[in-house]
Amino acid sequence: MDLHLKDKVVIVTGGAKGIGRAVVHALAKEQAIPVIVGRKQADNEKVKEEIKQFGVDALCIEAELSKPEDCERAVQKTLEVYGRIDGLVNNAGQNDGVGLASGNYERFVASLHKNLIHYYLMAHHALDALKASKGSIVNISSKTGETGQGNTSAYAASNGGRNALTREWAVELLPYSIRVNAIIVAECATPNTIPGFKPYQIRRRH
Repeated sequence: MDLHLKDKVVIVTGGAKGIGRAVVHALAKEQAIPVIVGRKQADNEKVKEEIKQFGVDALCIEAELSKPEDCERAVQKTLEVYGRIDGLVNNAGQNDGVGLASGNYERFVASLHKNLIHYYLMAHHALDALKASKGSIVNISSKTGETGQGNTSAYAASNGGRNALTREWAVELLPYSIRVNAIIVAECATPNTIPGFKPYQIRRRH
């Protein structure tokens, strides 16, 4: 498949694990240049080694995206190395179980930083570069933003916010030919949802 991504620079937050890792692999297969942003550099580097089989390289950036300054630094580092950004995949987050009864102000706000606010900040800091490249934004979201789940108020609110931002940005950025889409994930087998799960361990039966 040729998605015309060859040599496109695409930032993937949470790119070392789960869905983000799968996105990085998909980009590498299309000969894009993934920028893997994650909180542990060793994990980032591991995925970078994995995608060398596709003949592409990647940039690894260690960042804690709940810290606003790390969001800005990740974008600036990408621009320092490549001088452009063609795509942003906002993916990093965690269903942390901050419920209405079980949570409190501090945990709720912390969850918003982990799951929503960095979506805005990454797009905000990358915006000029995306305008120049007429790039794309993909926001990974969850069905919890539409259906709820129970005992996950902060995560549900974050995903509702992700969906709203996607619609808002699609309108705001239309004049710049920047496409903005969301992928709404339901149940997905990742190490976060299934302890001990190893990617690609599920195979089709013949």
